[in-house]
This record gives sequence, structure tokens and C-alpha cells, in this order.
Amino acid sequence: MKYEDITKRIIGCAMKVHSTLGNGFQEVIYQRALALEMSCADLSFEREKEMEIFYRGESIGTRRVDFFVEGCIMVELKAITELEDVHLAQAMNYLEAYNMEVGLLINFGTRSLQFKRLHNKKYDGAQAR
Repeated sequence: MKYEDITKRIIGCAMKVHSTLGNGFQEVIYQRALALEMSCADLSFEREKEMEIFYRGESIGTRRVDFFVEGCIMVELKAITELEDVHLAQAMNYLEAYNMEVGLLINFGTRSLQFKRLHNKKYDGAQAR
């Protein structure tokens, strides 16, 4: 998978956060801890980056992505008891709407960290940021 080295580093940071904090906190706590961990891992990122959503090539609004890492990977966090198809669909919709190629969906709310690597098959490199 493209950017596999970066996604592995992000997942490693998330695993460190989860092994330290466990489950049961609000999403914002994991977001803050992950920001600290990614800084220690020398990953560049923007937290709660406001990103435009496109429809038919037109900007139709904005939404904040939890993390935008190394200028190429969207990271969406959850702190819920179980990831469901709706969460995966939401993350995929964001990838498509942002015209981003690769993303991660990470859930800190379970006993073991859950994560999904996402690849946008509709990615249009010609319209990339």
C-alpha cells in the first residue's frame, strides 16, 4: 500500500497511546496523546485541519479531519465500543470528498486498538492538493 511506512509509524504511535491509556477516555484525550506521540516520532501533522469537501469538482463546504499527517494521510479517530460499517463508510466518504488517496481509521474505545487502512479508489491525482 502506498505510504505504508508512514501509516505503520502512525499506527505504532496509536498503539503506544492505547497501551498507556487503555480504553475508556473521550476521543479528545486520545487525540491530544496521539499528537504528543507523533511529535516524538518526528511525524509532521496538522490537528483538526479544516479541509474543503468537493462535489463534482466544486467546493461545497468544509469539515475538520482529526489529523492530516505528512501532508498526505487523513487520520480519523474514534473512541467507541466497536467500529461499525457506518464508521468505515464515513471515513471512506471523507477520503473521497477530500480527494485524498490514503487514510487511517483508528478506534481507541476497545480493549485492543482497532485500525483500518483506507485507500480511495476514486482518487484523482490531477486534482490533488
